[in-house]
Amino acid sequence: MSILSHFKQPKEEEKKEPSEKEKVISPKQENEEKIEKKENPQEAIKTAIVIDAPHISEKATFLQEEDKYVFRISKRANKIEVKKAIEDLYKVKVENVNIVNVPAKKKMWRGKPGYGSGYKKAIVTIKKGQKIEIAL
Repeated sequence: MSILSHFKQPKEEEKKEPSEKEKVISPKQENEEKIEKKENPQEAIKTAIVIDAPHISEKATFLQEEDKYVFRISKRANKIEVKKAIEDLYKVKVENVNIVNVPAKKKMWRGKPGYGSGYKKAIVTIKKGQKIEIAL
């Protein structure tokens, strides 16, 4: 009988879920939860599509002291979409958004010219006193 009891499913009471303190939620999981909770899931999906990732560089680190944060964004995104996405995702008040289109770099590959991928980045200015926690 002990061999068969090994294969039995645990009862509902025995299953233990981690407490709120033990759970670690990533921004992606947080966004998925927003999709489930919202009446209009299109907005949360758009937030995930607009912002690709925080842009980490030496210049971006210095800009954080001036309450400016740099993000890589979708090539089709505009200032209004970026502002809504940042306010929704990080719960901060955005004052200004500047967008820079970084062109593709010319590279050589096996003696033939080619291009690296270009991208678009947004420099977001938030209200003084607020902060965005960006994990490295």
